Amino acid sequence: MYPGTHAKTQPDKPAYIMAATGETVTYAQLDERSNRCAHLLRSLGLQPGDSIAIFMENHARLLEICWAAQRSGLYYTAISSRLTAPEVAYIVGDCGAKAFFTSPSRLEVGAEAAASCPGLLARYVVDGASCHLPPGFAAYEDAVAPQPATPVEQETEGADMLYSSGTTGKPKGVRVPLSGAPAGSPNAMVAFVGALYGAGEDSVYLSPAPLYHAAPLRFNITFQRFGGTCIVMEHFDAEEALALVETHRVTHSQWVPTMFVRMLKLDPAVRSRHDLSSHRVAIHAAAPCPVPVKEQMIAWWGPIIHEYYGGTEGNGLCAINSQEWLAHRGSVGRPVLGVAHILDDEGNELPAGESGNVFFSDGPRFEYHNDPDKTRKAYNDKGWSTLGDIGYLDADGFLHLTDRKAYMIISGGVNIYPQEAENVLVTHPKVADVAVFGIPNEEFGEEVKAVVQPVSMADAGPELEQELLQWCREQLSPIKCPRSIDFQEELPRHPTGKLYKRLLRDRYWGNRDTRIA
Repeated sequence: MYPGTHAKTQPDKPAYIMAATGETVTYAQLDERSNRCAHLLRSLGLQPGDSIAIFMENHARLLEICWAAQRSGLYYTAISSRLTAPEVAYIVGDCGAKAFFTSPSRLEVGAEAAASCPGLLARYVVDGASCHLPPGFAAYEDAVAPQPATPVEQETEGADMLYSSGTTGKPKGVRVPLSGAPAGSPNAMVAFVGALYGAGEDSVYLSPAPLYHAAPLRFNITFQRFGGTCIVMEHFDAEEALALVETHRVTHSQWVPTMFVRMLKLDPAVRSRHDLSSHRVAIHAAAPCPVPVKEQMIAWWGPIIHEYYGGTEGNGLCAINSQEWLAHRGSVGRPVLGVAHILDDEGNELPAGESGNVFFSDGPRFEYHNDPDKTRKAYNDKGWSTLGDIGYLDADGFLHLTDRKAYMIISGGVNIYPQEAENVLVTHPKVADVAVFGIPNEEFGEEVKAVVQPVSMADAGPELEQELLQWCREQLSPIKCPRSIDFQEELPRHPTGKLYKRLLRDRYWGNRDTRIA
């Protein structure tokens, strides 16, 4: 189950199509190109267990480079294309990459980062003929052209080694042991996607998110293991995504809640313009989805929406379909990997309905690469692991997330979870995005603050602030509501759906008189 298999049975079938340009890569082409790249890496001396790093946007060459590493026993680290040179250099050095791949649009940052990474044996630029190459860089196409299009000897399964988005500090790399299994061997992800979502050879998978994030990268790789076709959006656009479902007869897709919000806020005439009848499974994860948003999505698309909860760490996994969710609104599902436990701060297990720290037992172990202290803090004395989330189990064993522990606000000794206010405010028709967090208060320690990205900045001001405060107070107790609201043209939200709340919060804690204009 990999490109080599499908190149023999369906060589001309598209393995993936780039949405904006229409560039199509067939399974025969993906097989040949990933073989040439695998030979290039072997020619550099890379052996199973070695690492490469990829720093580029959603580019047509990205998946073939990943497959080259996947089929030759290497670790591959896809790096966020939004990072700065020092951030890229940190990840390249930390993962131990020996080869580095970038694109013309990221070359300036990539070259600066690579210059401070002495462990690199080679540096490549895709579409290298279209730009001036810095010293030490080679054009990727020239480098792979003379390599054989046949498989390398002793193909074995590699693995991704991905990093957290660093919303609360330096990114953490998650490295899992290599299986040593022959290339194409099925894995847990194949079983998961096949059993829960009915993935198969006839699947057409829409991927609207950045490929450097764990879920989009892994789902694209997995749908290609099945022999399906992936439609890769270079950048998310709400109306374009709906049009792509119609044009390509998409059967499966994956989203984050902010994408749902943006599609729901399209003009109703736009929303109803496209034929979505081929759409069988819409998967979402990565960030909490407000209950009203999901209710509206199920009402619009029907009971095809599936949610899962898990992290890059892979220590546990919950899943829930639409019917289950309607009976347990707000839940992220029951565990399908590992056993969920809710613990208080002293490590005692809490009964159903009580919120505490979410831990998993009986799941795969993980470690944060080069960071034994972070690994140690992720485990308790029983060997159970946590991702730092707060939540509770209901009477039927469905997990409900309350918030991230790091985001909890303590005001006058009362614990406040900002996700509740965020979920309310984002449903207001004039709100495009929102972040709620604690800021200094001399009397209570912290007070609740909201920063709102309005649909139109022309609406921003005291009048909208009061309207939103009243909207929140009508649905939540006053202590959970913001005491004030600031406005910003765009919030620092990662394309994967994660909000860089720390960047907002730090402005207020660094200067107590700061107001965001």
